[in-house]
Amino acid sequence: MRKRINYNSQKKDLSNRWLNRHHNDEFYKQSKIDGYRSRSSYKLIQINEKFNFLSSRFRILDLGCSPGGWLQVARKYTKKETKILGVDILDLKKIPNVSFLKNDIFEDDTIIKITEFFNKEKIDLMMSDMSPNSSGNKKLDHLRIINLVERVLELANSILSKNGILISKIFQGGAQGNLIKEMKKNLHSINYFKPKASRKESREVYLIAKKK
Repeated sequence: MRKRINYNSQKKDLSNRWLNRHHNDEFYKQSKIDGYRSRSSYKLIQINEKFNFLSSRFRILDLGCSPGGWLQVARKYTKKETKILGVDILDLKKIPNVSFLKNDIFEDDTIIKITEFFNKEKIDLMMSDMSPNSSGNKKLDHLRIINLVERVLELANSILSKNGILISKIFQGGAQGNLIKEMKKNLHSINYFKPKASRKESREVYLIAKKK
């Protein structure tokens, strides 16, 4: 007699294991101590320790900013007069001296609203820690990643100043072919960096580059 597989039970077990690992994670614990909204705050802190850019920025845009961990770091490490805007389709709990735009980055009016906020001045730091929701289909997820990074590059090309800095999450194996050509067309001083706060098993890596 064939044994039945309880897929719901397996899914629950995987979920419980993920939660246990997450709550025992050193960066999750430290985020609670330091008052950051997410463990990903330490990714930006470590990127900044490596490339040292936050203190010299005056107009900052964070795409896919919710729950606000990167915005908190940006506010902490920049000058008081630095203007900071976060954009997301999800709500964001207020962060002092940080502005928020609830908007889909794929909407046509996104660039207009961003440029209006910055008084039509180019921004000098654009950040994206976005990743698409996993569908379980590797080919589909790969296409979603490419689509997301392409949109980030498109926005950077429009609103990032000359030698302005772009920081964007990409994935190992995700930056290929036409995407690499597009990066090299509009960016220079291209670096890839995986912070210690990124999980070892994660394929995520961060693109750090300057606008041509």
